[in-house]
Amino acid sequence: MSVRPAILLAVSLLLATPLRADSDLPPAPLSDTQLADPRQEAAARALMEKIRCLVCQGQSIADSNAELAGDMRALIRQRIAAGDKPSTVQAWLVRRYGSWVSYDPPLDRTTWLLWVAPILLLAAGLVLARRSFRSRRRG
Repeated sequence: MSVRPAILLAVSLLLATPLRADSDLPPAPLSDTQLADPRQEAAARALMEKIRCLVCQGQSIADSNAELAGDMRALIRQRIAAGDKPSTVQAWLVRRYGSWVSYDPPLDRTTWLLWVAPILLLAAGLVLARRSFRSRRRG
């Protein structure tokens, strides 16, 4: 008898969790506000296009409405307004969140498969296509 209420509570909590994914806090000050200097804003926007949203995973932080993406946009604008170069800010983000946060990850021992896999898949497709065409000619 006491197991049923516990199961209902667990299911209710699991269903309610996505509804509270974002907090009730106001957005970060520079998350949706452009910098006064157009060159700095252009540099910040270009960098935002290169950084992956850690919540959405399929969008850049420039396109994402997630709260974390807004915080990251604000952070990028603050650092660029303070005089940091976009490459310095990107390197800091990669150190903090890992290479996966960048849409252009560096070639190293953890990301080599990301760079080599398209070439291997293309080569495998060419081999399969060649075999298929040869078998059609013979048959």
